[in-house]
Amino acid sequence: MYYNKKTVTDIDVKGKKVLCRCDFNVPQDKQTGAITDDKRIRAALPTLQYLLSQGAAVIACSHLGKPKGEVKPALTLAPVAERLQQLLGQDVIFASDSVGPDAQAKAAALQPGQILLLENLRFDKGEEKNDPAFAKALADLAGKDGVYVSDAFGTVHRAHASTAGVAEYLPAVSGYLIQKELEIIGGALAAPKRPLVAILGGSKVSSKIGVINNLLEIADTIIIGGGMAYTFSAAQGGKVGDSLLEADWMDYANDMVKKAEEKGVKLLLPVDTMIADAFAPDANAQVVATGEIPDGWQGLDIGPKTIELYTSAVANAGTVIWNGPMGVFEFPAFATGTKAVAEALSKTDAITIVGGGDSAAAVEQLGYADKMTHISTGGGASLEFMEGKALPGVVCLLDK
Repeated sequence: MYYNKKTVTDIDVKGKKVLCRCDFNVPQDKQTGAITDDKRIRAALPTLQYLLSQGAAVIACSHLGKPKGEVKPALTLAPVAERLQQLLGQDVIFASDSVGPDAQAKAAALQPGQILLLENLRFDKGEEKNDPAFAKALADLAGKDGVYVSDAFGTVHRAHASTAGVAEYLPAVSGYLIQKELEIIGGALAAPKRPLVAILGGSKVSSKIGVINNLLEIADTIIIGGGMAYTFSAAQGGKVGDSLLEADWMDYANDMVKKAEEKGVKLLLPVDTMIADAFAPDANAQVVATGEIPDGWQGLDIGPKTIELYTSAVANAGTVIWNGPMGVFEFPAFATGTKAVAEALSKTDAITIVGGGDSAAAVEQLGYADKMTHISTGGGASLEFMEGKALPGVVCLLDK
């Protein structure tokens, strides 16, 4: 699915109030509440700075954590307002509610070039329910000439009030962050530089079956790693010991292998596995052939022959899409496969796209982030995008 949506640069925002949905769902220290990683706040800066420079009055909004419709002081966006103020180098007005009296008064008084941040949207049950009344109350903060800018890619696969509902009441366009995601991931899916190699890891086949199915229509090679590889192995009669296994999905795994053959797509599965006698960083480990894992042992990473197979497949690619680690990369002893794939991607001339979530975390943790063409800011959203699913927070934006 390729989207061609209007962006902030396609509309006039001068003198207008702009409701801008950001993704400020940042990690915090549990004891102090201090922000431990401000990457998501920094990612919003280009759009916010553009809007402010164009003379818009910006009403920024976001969720933080999962308060489930209750006001939880530990999940206030006040620390985000403070950090955003430092990064922007100008005052950030903070509202103590999202659509209540304080937000209404501060939004009404907001002048061009000023920015207001609303309190955590998910303190209100109406946000996740996409309640029309809550969506309208949000839209009303921007007034009758207001505009909505969607720039939280990590939430566009959810039809919430602030991601989709508000577009019923305000003209809606994307910010720079979403524009980049749509152009890069959408471009790779619609017209990839070939060969297109997709590397899919992670723990479960069930969460990736839609992606595999969709990529079988467009990829030249699909590489399977991570925990889900053991379901493929078991489906083909292999012994997987105590490895992660989704027995209910074995038939689907076989269907995917068959479909790959029919489509002429190379489907690469592990040929050897690094196994451990416990799920622990200091477990005893050894390498065995795929399908020969003894009872009491479990696969935690791909083996050296598989690493060679996978990295050589990447070397001559035109485009590589990677979603999901090859093993339990959080344990250094079982991060070898993931690290080898990240390193191979860093050395190739291909367009390299890393889906969000664990694969993005792995690339950053291993120090290869700056070598990738693009690291998606949305794990679930990038996954659903690659599945070919409609993204409610994108569908609602104005077409070019």
